[in-house]
Amino acid sequence: MVVGLTGGIGSGKTTVLNIFSNFNNVAIYQADIEAKKLMSNSLEIKKELINEFGADAYINNKLNRSFIAGIVFKDAAKLKTLNSIVHPAVEKHFKAFILSNNTKDYILYENAILFENGSDRFCDKIITVTAPEKTRINRVVKRDNTTEIAVKNRIKNQWKEEKKILQSHYIINNISLIETQEIAIRIHNILTNNQVYV
Repeated sequence: MVVGLTGGIGSGKTTVLNIFSNFNNVAIYQADIEAKKLMSNSLEIKKELINEFGADAYINNKLNRSFIAGIVFKDAAKLKTLNSIVHPAVEKHFKAFILSNNTKDYILYENAILFENGSDRFCDKIITVTAPEKTRINRVVKRDNTTEIAVKNRIKNQWKEEKKILQSHYIINNISLIETQEIAIRIHNILTNNQVYV
């Protein structure tokens, strides 16, 4: 079983992911981390990104994330192009991950843009993490040492929370850590038929 984990920027997906990582019968796949690895290591992706974004896409053979982010979060067409280069490779990698973790009770598939890029089609169940927009903006400004405007630009490229919630099986309103932990454990118990593995 594949369980999608998503939520807007600053909602606290990583906090929720860390709770699920305590269960030894769950395999965790983080799409964003795997995408970054592929963007750094795949010669094919590297070549396509340089063709599309120019030589500055890489510095000393390393992905220049801030340069690419500065382009794609202001230009929806460029973001779409970036996704069309990276997502097929991540999809292929994820399918191999599913096969190699078939003894686990379920795979938790963390993807910030699960709905936006159609990856919800791989999921049997979906968990969406939410928080008030002001809270999310404050978290990201503090975490990334960025500006409120930059965070709002990124939020604009993601689905609205309400739309995600309507298509999700479970919702975690991540404001209080204790409540978030309780809800995550309850969801895990439902997914594993109330067998607790900690």
